[in-house]
Amino acid sequence: MFVPRKILEAKLLKLLAEDIGQGDVTSAAVVPEGLTAEAEVIVKAAGVVAGVEEAVVLVEALGLKVEVEVADGAEVKTGQTLMRICGDARTILTAERTMLNLLSRMSGIATATRNLTEKIKKAKLATRIAATRKAAPGLLVFDKKAVIIGGGDAHRLHLDDMLLIKDNHIALAGSLENALKRAKQQASFSKKIEVEVTKPAEALKAAELGADIVMLDNFSPKQIKETVVLLKKAGFSGKVLLEASGGITGENLLEYASAGVDLVSLGELTHSVKALDVSLEIAKTK
Repeated sequence: MFVPRKILEAKLLKLLAEDIGQGDVTSAAVVPEGLTAEAEVIVKAAGVVAGVEEAVVLVEALGLKVEVEVADGAEVKTGQTLMRICGDARTILTAERTMLNLLSRMSGIATATRNLTEKIKKAKLATRIAATRKAAPGLLVFDKKAVIIGGGDAHRLHLDDMLLIKDNHIALAGSLENALKRAKQQASFSKKIEVEVTKPAEALKAAELGADIVMLDNFSPKQIKETVVLLKKAGFSGKVLLEASGGITGENLLEYASAGVDLVSLGELTHSVKALDVSLEIAKTK
């Protein structure tokens, strides 16, 4: 994911400004003005690193110097140094928590995603792992980027990426037919249309009405297999992408991935991820 540096910088400085409030009163009171320090960012658990680019952009925007030891996407061991930061001591401490929060959260997401994608590879399946939009407000872009770094698919980043017709859309449109008809009339040729269904028969109807992607919401692996057979008999095999979503975890992932879907989306990648433990330690002062 490429974002011009100035735009990324602005996003990160906004997060930092929220954390600072009216100023870092502790650093101002305790740390001598003008003191220069060197700090090391160390990972306290094994995993996959993500958020290095964000950390670099943030600290450099504050006039600090940074030496990167590990790139985004690399697998690290406990105790490994990710980067070294040098510059004004007060500034280092003021930026510490915002920087570590991003590194920890993004690395946790990337690690969880990598674990699942590796499980799929070992099972010799072609099913793709995707995120959902169940992410922390304000951190959606960073959460999604971490999924990509971990080897997964971002799915939709924003509401304007594609049309995803869900149960509430169908209820308000009056029927699945009405919803898809309106979507096709209004949508640009460049936007794919996905429909969420809850029964095998609805999946077939969505395919017949021209959906590009059908989301099998809260289907059991058995129901998914039934749906795959139904669509194949109707001639839609390979013509409509199938996504399984809802109730899928790392424990039952292979049951769903092997049921015949093209991708599996998991909210747990972003909504309840365990952050990777990362800390900042002052190495020396000048």
